[in-house]
Amino acid sequence: MKKSDNPADPFKKALTEATRALSDARELNVTFSADPSGVAGDTMRLPQISRRMGRDEILLARGTADALAMRLRHHDAATHSKFAPSGPMARELYEAFETARCEALGARDMPGALSNIDARIGAEADKKGYAQIKAPSDAPLSVAAGYLLRQAATGRRLPAGAQHVADLWRPFVEQQAGEALADANAVLADQAAFARLARRMISDLGYGDQLGDDPDEPEDDDAEDNAEQDEEAGDNQSRDQDDSEDSDSSAERSQEQQQDERQAQVSMDDQSDEELTDEAEMPEAETPPDMPPPVSEASPDYAVFAQQWDEEIRAEDLADPAELERLRAYLDKQLEPLRGAVSRLANKLQRRLQAQQNRSWEFDKEEGVLDAGRLARVVANPTTPLSFKVEKDTEFRDTVVTLLIDNSGSMRGRPISIAAICADVLARTLERCSVKVEILGFTTRAWKGGQAREAWLQAGRPAQPGRLNDLRHIIYKPADAPWRRVRPNLGLMMKEGLLKENIDGEALEWAHKRLVRRAEARKILMVISDGAPVDDSTLSVNPANYLEKHLRDVIAMVQKKRAVELLAIGIGHDVTRYYERAVTITDAEQLAGAITEQLAALFDSDPRKRARVLGMAAMRRG
Repeated sequence: MKKSDNPADPFKKALTEATRALSDARELNVTFSADPSGVAGDTMRLPQISRRMGRDEILLARGTADALAMRLRHHDAATHSKFAPSGPMARELYEAFETARCEALGARDMPGALSNIDARIGAEADKKGYAQIKAPSDAPLSVAAGYLLRQAATGRRLPAGAQHVADLWRPFVEQQAGEALADANAVLADQAAFARLARRMISDLGYGDQLGDDPDEPEDDDAEDNAEQDEEAGDNQSRDQDDSEDSDSSAERSQEQQQDERQAQVSMDDQSDEELTDEAEMPEAETPPDMPPPVSEASPDYAVFAQQWDEEIRAEDLADPAELERLRAYLDKQLEPLRGAVSRLANKLQRRLQAQQNRSWEFDKEEGVLDAGRLARVVANPTTPLSFKVEKDTEFRDTVVTLLIDNSGSMRGRPISIAAICADVLARTLERCSVKVEILGFTTRAWKGGQAREAWLQAGRPAQPGRLNDLRHIIYKPADAPWRRVRPNLGLMMKEGLLKENIDGEALEWAHKRLVRRAEARKILMVISDGAPVDDSTLSVNPANYLEKHLRDVIAMVQKKRAVELLAIGIGHDVTRYYERAVTITDAEQLAGAITEQLAALFDSDPRKRARVLGMAAMRRG
């Protein structure tokens, strides 16, 4: 009767078998130890599990096992070593990206494993105190970049501490390497292609000098190109000197056919064989100049005289923390009489959403969250397999809402105050219901034209210059930022001198582009404005409907693409002439109710109720 009397042993045995299957390594030895987890040779070391089998330690062990197993299954050491950078910081980023790739790739087939890995990431973040970090410089860039890549590849929110670190570094990483980050999902399955992309991201983040030699064939170097070609030739081949006008390649192979093929591959992949012969001698003569991209995707004929003074800026960069706190306190005091009414409307919205958010689980799954309620069966009978459960998603859980607020001078006073407090309440309410919210604002940097107009005057006042002011697009709350961290930002709307002119079309196109890049399945864009776009500097030297036409073109594009659900609320002015789904209110104090009803209708499971509320615009026009 020398059976093990440790209640954790059946679980360890089951986890060992599951890890071998997940890693596709049948001979893998799995041990449980208080030493740091990892893989050495054919042995995997996992966190120790005590006799009491606490929920947290079980999830940590499973998460660690799943993460290490996915790396064993999807990681090729030779490929990894081939592309590995030489510098220390670049190497840390490279390793973090590879770990995120393996976990995200494995989660495609076994999404339940990702929940276990979340537990490991959360435990690590808590242990290192990531939730208490105040500045990006206090958190490792490599860790944050790995988190952001994992989130981009899976579309899954990180545990709180890890999410905090990712959000601190997000503006920098997305600004420097956002394009490469967006491309990562397409190359997860190809480790070599992903490694090249990882090196590109490392360079974009400012550590290109630590990458070392390019493991692929060199394409752009001059002297190094010749030296490495000599190495690759390898044998006793001789090269002829090339006296052509292209002095960038001073040595060629003696075998002209090989040299032509090399140039065709390296320099001119996109062109036909007939074009290659001519361009080998004069590579620039027949290359037409690139046409500048249109300013607006919705309206190619929309022009902007100068864009170098346009600004996309976070609210916290327009005022110091003390001023933001002061402005927030002023906003709270000013709207104290409305707080009760707004809170009632927020509660109403939350009840309507949570009525559809009844949490439900699917039991007896092979992957997912460990069903602790069924562990007794395993203890009683070790041959009984572990049971897992998976939470069912509601229709609106995978949703993001962007609130785009007109920050023009005509909104000054009561309208902007109501818009600010409603944005605040909306963010808090939807966050409780697992719906992400982004809050954006738009205005200009100057009245009646800024530096763009000065440049136009110095250029001799050319006719019909297009938009002639400097944009200011403000990010009050990114979608992934928790409300508590950005709460003071909304006070910025109370700042004297902030509200100027409004160029709605470009702001709407900007907000739409931000939303389209999001991973959520459902995207909602709500515009709060008090009328037509107005910029005196632009309209004084262009057709009178110039900005209005562009706004209509952008709205038509958004509605045609159908990637984003668009609706609008007009304050004191009829915006139903622009937006297909819109409500016009005559009093700013009605804004809270309008926002609540519109959003509640969007999330209503009954399509007839949705149509009834969202059809208010048509009824009002009648």
